[in-house]
Amino acid sequence: MEVELQIEGLNHEAQGIARHEGKVIFVDGALPGETIVARILRRKSHFDQAELVRVIRPGPSRTQPRCPHFGVCGGCNMQHAEPAAQVAFKQRILEDNLARIGRVRPEALWSPLQGPDWGYRQRARLSVRWVEKKGRVLVGFHERRSSFVADMDSCAILPEEISSLLIPLRNLIMRLSVREHLPQIEVARGDEVLVLVFRLLEVPTPNDEALMREFVDRYGIHLWWQMKGPDSARPFHPPERSHLSYHLTEFGVEIPFGPAEFTQVNSAVNRVLVGRAVRLLNPQPGENIADLFCGLGNFTLALAARGAQVLGVEGSAALVERARQNAAHNQLEGRTRFMTANLFEVDETAVAAWGKQSKWLIDPPRDGAVNLVKAIGSAGPQRIVYVSCSPATLARDAAILVSQKGYRLTGAGVLNMFPHTAHVESLALFERE
Repeated sequence: MEVELQIEGLNHEAQGIARHEGKVIFVDGALPGETIVARILRRKSHFDQAELVRVIRPGPSRTQPRCPHFGVCGGCNMQHAEPAAQVAFKQRILEDNLARIGRVRPEALWSPLQGPDWGYRQRARLSVRWVEKKGRVLVGFHERRSSFVADMDSCAILPEEISSLLIPLRNLIMRLSVREHLPQIEVARGDEVLVLVFRLLEVPTPNDEALMREFVDRYGIHLWWQMKGPDSARPFHPPERSHLSYHLTEFGVEIPFGPAEFTQVNSAVNRVLVGRAVRLLNPQPGENIADLFCGLGNFTLALAARGAQVLGVEGSAALVERARQNAAHNQLEGRTRFMTANLFEVDETAVAAWGKQSKWLIDPPRDGAVNLVKAIGSAGPQRIVYVSCSPATLARDAAILVSQKGYRLTGAGVLNMFPHTAHVESLALFERE
């Protein structure tokens, strides 16, 4: 069924919100202030899901998507909105979650942290599919709300160096005997090296190996194979380990990483984020600071470079070892110490055993840090910088910090880590006397 609708706003997935005959309808591809025709796809008890058929009157933020695959590819869903409108949407999502879930309001709303709008994605997981009916291989992201691989020959959010490889990769994989046993390619780009990790379910033949070496030499990339889990990833050609790294130039720090290890996909915004977080914490020489969910040491090493004594805590022993290596690589081992701990299960006794830390940086995954903030005692930190990839869990944890632990939410704002998507990353500062 097709209906004419007036779009009132956007939900957290960047779908247009409309009302028809007393029922809410969420419309893919619609923007606030628009009059549209939509097709109802799914009916539920409290709302309907619909797709855009045509725009009768466009809204003020509508623009022409740059990517020809937009609307089919699921890699991003907001290219039809002006970049400034995308950022404003993310700021509203953050404010709404803080108010609705956390019942808190920041004393200050900061200007968004931003980087390049295009070609920003340094990390990606590309799907590979041999499609017998089409007689060719597809390499790219999944189609929107589908397990099919989008038929794409370029990608505007990938750096040109990576986007330009999509067709050559298709052609290479078409010639491989293992083309039906290569479901995924992990892309990792450092400041100097580009690594592709082929996920292989079957051992390539000598002819496959020769074709892969020729591809590597022609395009100047590094190729790894992953035959089992992420820990099985190994260099194929060149045979030596690739020196993947990124620099935090403001702090004189270089952070090496492996192609299967977590780093932020947007290195430009990450550098701005680290700079803002360190300035908010204002580390003093010799001051004790904890970096919780420290990963490879992204924030730990920047704080240590400013003279602080930093404790990095992470749940993965492998990541903790990598963080130690990175501290040594930057001659910061004397200002850092690391420990492995499950931060989702800590209590007040465990936190107290870390020793007095005057400031914390928290950078959890989407689940947030609810048990960690509940474990803060009377001798807890005076200042907490919280980096979040989920406004909902940030709001939940903010409620605990403000209503139960005596903190003020002195500031918050978004960072546009994923332009042209609805993904919201944010930064918040909590302080208490």
